[in-house]
Amino acid sequence: MTPMSSKQNRIAAIITAGGQGVRIGGTVPKQFLHIAGRPILEHTLDNFRKTGLVDQVILVVPESEVETVRKNYVHFGDWLTQVVAGGKERQDSVGNGLAVLDESIEIVAVHDGVRPFITTEMIQQSIKAAREQGGAICAIPVSDTLKRADANGNVRETVDRNGLWRMQTPQTFRRTLLDEAFRQARADDYYGTDEGMLVERLGHPVKLVPGSEFNIKITRPEDLQLGERSAGCGQDHVKETK
Repeated sequence: MTPMSSKQNRIAAIITAGGQGVRIGGTVPKQFLHIAGRPILEHTLDNFRKTGLVDQVILVVPESEVETVRKNYVHFGDWLTQVVAGGKERQDSVGNGLAVLDESIEIVAVHDGVRPFITTEMIQQSIKAAREQGGAICAIPVSDTLKRADANGNVRETVDRNGLWRMQTPQTFRRTLLDEAFRQARADDYYGTDEGMLVERLGHPVKLVPGSEFNIKITRPEDLQLGERSAGCGQDHVKETK
């Protein structure tokens, strides 16, 4: 296990699990559905904890689940520093997490709680790039042919996929840069689809680091089936990205 970061360069993760998962169906929020007999969210937390890279975690969950999660996840100890309520949008939820970070934190990794197959190398590379350049996002290049459709669902054109990437998480930044990006977004009443967009608005470059096709976001029923199969194969099949 990699040693924890020094007190001079402490690292936190904000794990967002504030959604209700309406696209996956059922009454249980998707982050609490089980893969291999355990909640998806617990797999995600375990994969962060075992790296030894993250000093503290802020977990963001639906307001109605805060007390239950605090009780059920007590086995993570002080490493799981706080469980806070999410907001209306993802950006609000991440903002709630930022608001309670310890002042000593210098690097912040934001990760989707329903991406349970995150690897140590992805986290390591994200942190390294964030230290060197200020911001980094795990991503994979687009390999499928892309079509743009018209209002009737007919193909209007084929889109050049050269230079296009699919964003994943973690999205990792120097804490000062992320704070500034959120302050500016609030001042402008601006909402982006991810943290990278907020940092890009400042004119600051964001480094793309290799993600993985296994780093799936469990959103739909078929994702849950894929996740179950992946978990059943064990972590050895999830190759660390080179």
